[in-house]
Amino acid sequence: MGSENVKVGETWWFALPVPTNRSAEPIDITGVSIVQVSEGIEVLQYGAYSLEDTEGLALLVKEGERLTPRFAALRDHSDKPVKVAPHTSSDIYYLARLKITALPDQGARYCRFVYRQGGREFTQTLDCEVELTGQ
Repeated sequence: MGSENVKVGETWWFALPVPTNRSAEPIDITGVSIVQVSEGIEVLQYGAYSLEDTEGLALLVKEGERLTPRFAALRDHSDKPVKVAPHTSSDIYYLARLKITALPDQGARYCRFVYRQGGREFTQTLDCEVELTGQ
């Protein structure tokens, strides 16, 4: 997924994988990050938004477009741990707000989740990727 026509100054929102808890115990997600970010892309913030509020999963959207959710007007759930019940997927998902500062030649890859379960802290890195390039 991505765009080959990004321009300097644009801001994009990229959805990280929807948190899914396959275990029998609840988890609390306490942080997320993108591991590899190309030069020319700056991560401005991470937010956690409701699938209902964004009318589905906003996989990759450009800020200011007509159909892009107005994230600034929506409840950002990243101010506290996001709870995911056992054997379910969360209705809250994370997005990274990415600013194009110079024409990148790649994009961003690998999404890291930090979570607590049963009083212990864990880190899990998932393969996720967005290609943002310009001409």
